[in-house]
Amino acid sequence: MTGVLDVAAGSPRIVVLAGGVGGSKFVVGVREAARRRWPDAAGGTRAEITVIANTGDDLWLSGLRLQPDVDSMIYALAGVNDTERGWGRAGESERVAAELHAWGAGWPWFTLGDLDLGAHIARTGWLRDGASVTEVVDRLASRWPLGVGLLPMTDAEVDTHVTTAQGRMHFQEWWTRHRAALPALGFDWPGIAQSEPAPGVVDALAAADVILFAPSNPVVSLGPILAVPGIAAAVRATAGAVVGVSPIIAGAPVRGMADACLAAVGLPAAADAVGRHYGARSAGGLLDAWLIAEEDASLAEGLEATGLCAPVRPLWMRDLDSAAALATAALDSTAALDSIALGAHQRS
Repeated sequence: MTGVLDVAAGSPRIVVLAGGVGGSKFVVGVREAARRRWPDAAGGTRAEITVIANTGDDLWLSGLRLQPDVDSMIYALAGVNDTERGWGRAGESERVAAELHAWGAGWPWFTLGDLDLGAHIARTGWLRDGASVTEVVDRLASRWPLGVGLLPMTDAEVDTHVTTAQGRMHFQEWWTRHRAALPALGFDWPGIAQSEPAPGVVDALAAADVILFAPSNPVVSLGPILAVPGIAAAVRATAGAVVGVSPIIAGAPVRGMADACLAAVGLPAAADAVGRHYGARSAGGLLDAWLIAEEDASLAEGLEATGLCAPVRPLWMRDLDSAAALATAALDSTAALDSIALGAHQRS
């Protein structure tokens, strides 16, 4: 670990693995933290930020290709997201959705906003014309000056499916229609074993000064990203630091129904359990540091015994300042890792 993130004149390369609304909030915080620490003359940042987005939530509906996590990321970074609902575009209308439902098309419990439909139609048209998912995401992201590079985890279709006692269904049906109330017996991503990282993903991970795991659902948001062959290996092999932020505070998910997902893979909703799930790189896992909330301070010692640095910090992202503060805490943990590495070297 080079300590480059503590050099005021530096241009660090930051990679964020993210999905979901919590992931998009964190990415906005990372961008703001970078603007404050490494500002450029244009009001942006000298830091190079790359976001690798989950595409396991993607689905086909009424002939359109939807990418909920990608769109949430773009809308949040563009400042056009609906902060009241937590998803979709601000100022939305739903006339087309009502008409679709009147025709008995689509899912009546899955509403598509009219502005959102514009993105879905554009994406579907480009895909039908032969563009790759990476090319489509780049075209969608180019509409606004996002200040980050956005990459899908893969160009392959690897939609998340859930197995329950009532049968197998797409993740969106389980999550949105049933609100995760049907106990999940397992999750799978058909075709993921044959998929490849999207162009630029492995290179970004290899060149990163720091890789951040957003406080996203570890099973269905970051899990699919890490399941794409080659991505977890690239994280383990990077010369930079790898820092994660817990999505669990005081035994409860920060947002959504992550506890239902964790239960399906045999994990309790606990910050230390998720940290151990990712594991320490020093023991063959993925992380060097795992930020946990002040409410979970008692878990730090146990996590550190597994080889993880476990800084205790405020994790709630209530506004831009608190999101930026959390991102800064994650970036600053690299200095603590440098100190640990230096101490170990001196002791040896």
